[in-house]
Amino acid sequence: MQDPKRRRPRPIQDTEEENNLLEGRNAVMELLRSGQDCDKIFVAQGTRTGDILALAKERGVPVVTCDRRKLDGMSTTGNHQGVIAQAAAHAYASLDDLFANAEAKGEAPLFVLCDGIADPHNLGAIIRSAETAGAHGVIIPKRRAVGLTAVTARASAGALAYMPVHKAVNLPAVIDTLKARGVWVFGAEADGTVGLYDADFAGPTAIVIGSEGEGISRLVREKCDFIVSIPMRGRVNSLNASNAAAVLLFEAVRRRTCGK
Repeated sequence: MQDPKRRRPRPIQDTEEENNLLEGRNAVMELLRSGQDCDKIFVAQGTRTGDILALAKERGVPVVTCDRRKLDGMSTTGNHQGVIAQAAAHAYASLDDLFANAEAKGEAPLFVLCDGIADPHNLGAIIRSAETAGAHGVIIPKRRAVGLTAVTARASAGALAYMPVHKAVNLPAVIDTLKARGVWVFGAEADGTVGLYDADFAGPTAIVIGSEGEGISRLVREKCDFIVSIPMRGRVNSLNASNAAAVLLFEAVRRRTCGK
C-alpha cells in the first residue's frame, strides 16, 4: 500500500520550458531588477509578495494569481515560495527596431501581428514562416497570449535568432501607430471582404493572424484596413493559425517579386 505521506510524482514537463522558470522570491526579484525580459509571473493566492508585485507593475510584467497547486506542478525545486517567473527565451525588440530592419534591407515593411496566439508551437511556426518569407518583424501582445518561451524558440527552428519580435502592451494602439507610419493592415479571416489574390501586399504591410479558437478580436478587426480570406477548395474550411500565416506571407512574397 502506498504511503500517503509520499509526494505524488510530478508530471514530466518539457525540460526546455523549465529552463525559463525562476522560482522563489529572491530569484524572481533579481530577474525583475536585472532588466531581462520576463513574460509573466505566477503568484499563489495568499502569498505576500507586495515588493515583487510593485516592481512587476513598474516593469509592465503581467502577474497571474493562481492556486498554489498550479505552482507545485510547475516547480522543479519544490521550494517556489509561492512565486514563479517565466523569463523570455529571447530579448524583445522595439517597434522602431522592426522598421529599422526593413529600412536596412531597402524593402517595404512586412510585419506579422499575432492576436492572442496561445500555443507556443504555433507562435514558433509563425516566426519561422516570417523569417523564411523575409518579413521584418513579428508583433505579439503582452497579455492573453504566449510569449517567447523555450518551446516557442525550439518550434521556430532557429528563426527566432534572426526575427525581431516586439511585445505590445496594446495591439489596437500599435496598429494605429503602424497606420500612421504608412503601413496597410490586413486581417486574415474566413469571412474576409477581399480575396487573397486581390489583396495588395506590395506596399508596407502588416498581416494580422488571430487566435486558434477565437480568430481576430473585435477591437483589432475594427482597426484593420482590409479583411482577407484564403480560398478553400476542400471540405475543411479553415487552416491552422501558423499555416494561414505562411499562406499570406508567401502570397506577399509572390506579389512583391512578380509585381502582380
